[in-house]
Amino acid sequence: MRATRQRLLGLLADGHFHSGQALGAALGVSRGAIWKQVSALGALGVDVFRVPGRGYRLARPLELLDRDRILAGLGNPARKRLAELFLLDSVNSTNTFLRERDHDGVAACIAEHQQAGRGRRGRDWISPFGANLYLSLDWPFASLPPDFAALGLAAGVAARRALVDIGCGNIQLKWPNDIYANGAKLGGILLEMRGEPPGPCRVIAGIGINVAMPEAAARDVDQPWTDLSRLIEAPSRNALAARLLDRWIAAFDAFERDGFAGFRAEWRDADLLAGCEVEVADGRQCLSGRARGVAADGALELETATGLQRVVAGDASLRRAES
Repeated sequence: MRATRQRLLGLLADGHFHSGQALGAALGVSRGAIWKQVSALGALGVDVFRVPGRGYRLARPLELLDRDRILAGLGNPARKRLAELFLLDSVNSTNTFLRERDHDGVAACIAEHQQAGRGRRGRDWISPFGANLYLSLDWPFASLPPDFAALGLAAGVAARRALVDIGCGNIQLKWPNDIYANGAKLGGILLEMRGEPPGPCRVIAGIGINVAMPEAAARDVDQPWTDLSRLIEAPSRNALAARLLDRWIAAFDAFERDGFAGFRAEWRDADLLAGCEVEVADGRQCLSGRARGVAADGALELETATGLQRVVAGDASLRRAES
């Protein structure tokens, strides 16, 4: 984003009206230039009201991402382990940004906006500017852990811990990679791998968490959703980013050392589908049965008419069955 547009956002972030003349004077540009920058913000999905005689105002106050605040919120172990933190205004996707770059150590990318945010199995991830948290972590493994398939579940447990840290309780996890609250989707996780196992490899873990999702941006979402603004008062994206990075770095360290064992009990406590009748489609077949939790390697255990079956993480799309 151009410096002028970024400074304009900083002036409008309080949610109050600002006249075009005052904004132009503050930024050293013409009122026409202000109008063009406001139009550019609209193209990014930022709702700006224009009222004759009063000026411009954001539809809601906006907390811009702040590198210093995020780094200050990290504990010493995470701060030492994190080699690079990229803070971007707009990007195709945070996962793609990290995948296309080489890093000597652990790297993270957080963006205000994603042009082509991605969920599992090629689904789009709605990513309006400044509304939610879009974060990816690039983690190097010396060798692939034996229960690597459960890494996404461990990442979900760590994300749940971060949400509890900022005061958001009653968070549930839906196998294999979704975060739920009050029966609606709050966020999702996408894992991608670089390298050839069993040798050294890198895993890029991306997460999207709805913070203050505009209703207009979510019109095409095909399932119930919620955001943090409905769950807690004045959620901070900077605080959430810091807690999530802190929890993820600690969790990936623990997983590399001990595998899924240290996360399994907490996952089972938060399991949205435990004991529920579900349907599972893995691209080859559709299974129906009762979810019986996850195995030690993260596989879903499904009680079917023909007995207990395992569904491996990453190959399945799971939906709650209609009663």
